[in-house]
Amino acid sequence: MSVVAVPTATPDVRTVPDAGAPVGIFDSGLGGLSVLRAVRAVLPHERLIYVADSLHAPYGERDDAFITARTMAIGEWLVSQGAKALVVACNTATAQSIAFVRERLAIPLVGVEPGVKPAAAVSKSRVVGVLATQVTLRSTRFQSLLDRYAGDCRFICQPGHGLVQAVERCDTSSPELMALLESYLKPMLDAGADTLVLGCTHYPFLDRAIRDIAGERLQIVDTSVAVARQLARLLDANALKNSDASLELMPRFCSTADGESQRQLAASLLQLDAAVEHVDIPSRLASALAESPLA
Repeated sequence: MSVVAVPTATPDVRTVPDAGAPVGIFDSGLGGLSVLRAVRAVLPHERLIYVADSLHAPYGERDDAFITARTMAIGEWLVSQGAKALVVACNTATAQSIAFVRERLAIPLVGVEPGVKPAAAVSKSRVVGVLATQVTLRSTRFQSLLDRYAGDCRFICQPGHGLVQAVERCDTSSPELMALLESYLKPMLDAGADTLVLGCTHYPFLDRAIRDIAGERLQIVDTSVAVARQLARLLDANALKNSDASLELMPRFCSTADGESQRQLAASLLQLDAAVEHVDIPSRLASALAESPLA
């Protein structure tokens, strides 16, 4: 596995890329591969760079300043690699830091957020379950979604402690994972939920496990395709959409950890057999953020 050196100087975040430049996709770990899968389906001619910050996963157990520092550092690194747009494919990072990062990077950004609005639209029982990280559920951004779109629906919000870690080690069906997942889903089902919002990009890889537990009693709301379509709209609006079908389409995979779990998950769930580069991306803003409140 090769090592990519990170520039010691702060990257020039104002460089304007061209349409042939890659799109950067970033997650705290492997969950954003579910977004990458949707982006490849919607935008098959785009070059992609995927960064998994697996060395620091899961973000759902980190403090706000740490999450913002990591999101900013990885966003800057992707810009230094020529990215023309950035997808923050992590609900926790989006909820906590996308506004901060959007003000500081000169490329279009797309975040992800739990599908509260579509869930409220499709639920017939008016009871909806939400699986998400604790940071996402406590965030102002998520509470704003509930205030705007919940309507007459009752939302049962469950922190998915342990689920990210399971996906990170490529566990999507072990007895321990199934028991943990059932402990989260059963109270929702007992309360009459007919819809489940997957509020973390890791969780779509647990779709089969959820089906094994809930059968057809739950409609699953996953916003990955909506994120890919929003990226397509932003690229069009900024004249950055690639139309050259001759470009190499295999994503470039990078990880701040050893990358082995990422390689395995990409191969087994995305049918992409690709090497994973180790990258070292320091958090240059960490000390500054620790000393002052976030803007």
